[in-house]
Amino acid sequence: MPRASAADAALTARRLLEAAAALFGARGFADVALDDVARAAGVTRGAVYHHYGSKTRLFAAVVEHLQAHVAAAIVAAAAGPGAGGRTAGPEERLRAGSHAFLDAVTSDRTVRVLLIDAPAVLGWQEWRRLDAEHAIVELRDALADVGIADDLRDALAAQLSGAMNDAALWIAQHDDPETARARAHAALDRLLAAALTATD
Repeated sequence: MPRASAADAALTARRLLEAAAALFGARGFADVALDDVARAAGVTRGAVYHHYGSKTRLFAAVVEHLQAHVAAAIVAAAAGPGAGGRTAGPEERLRAGSHAFLDAVTSDRTVRVLLIDAPAVLGWQEWRRLDAEHAIVELRDALADVGIADDLRDALAAQLSGAMNDAALWIAQHDDPETARARAHAALDRLLAAALTATD
C-alpha cells in the first residue's frame, strides 16, 4: 500500500474509533448502529466493515483504546511530583495512580463502555484479560513497590480494583456525581490507608 494510502487508512480507522467511543459512551452498545458510527466519522458503512469487520470488533477496539487511555492517566499521575514538589515515594504513587484511575474511568462516559457494556458484550473472560493488560498491571506494580508480599499482591489488586470499579459505577449512577466523586475519593484514601497497613 502506498504511504499516502496507508496514512489515509490509519486516519480513517482513528476517526471511526473516536466516533464509536463517543457514541458507545453516550448511548450504550445496544443503541448504536454501524450507520451511526459511519455518519459521525464522515465515512461509508463499508469503511467501518473494512477497518473493523463488525460492530462487536469495533466495540472491542474501543474498549482496548479506552483501557489504554485509563492506564496512561494512571502512569502520568503516578509519575508526578510528590508533596512539596519532591520526588513521590511509592505510597504517594499508589495513591496518585488510584485516584487517577477513578477520575479517568468516570470521565467522558468511559464508565459505560468499560464497566457496564464491556463485560456483557465481550464476555467476562475477555474483559478481565483486557483489564489485566492495562490498569491492573499498574496497580500490581504499585503494590509491589510499596512492599505488598507476593502471596497477597494478586488478591489485593483484585479487591482494590473491584472496589474502585464499583465506586466508578456508584458515581455514574448518583444524582449528584460531583458530590459522589468527592466522597468516593475520600473513601478511597481510607481504603488505601487500610491496605497499606499490610506492609507494616
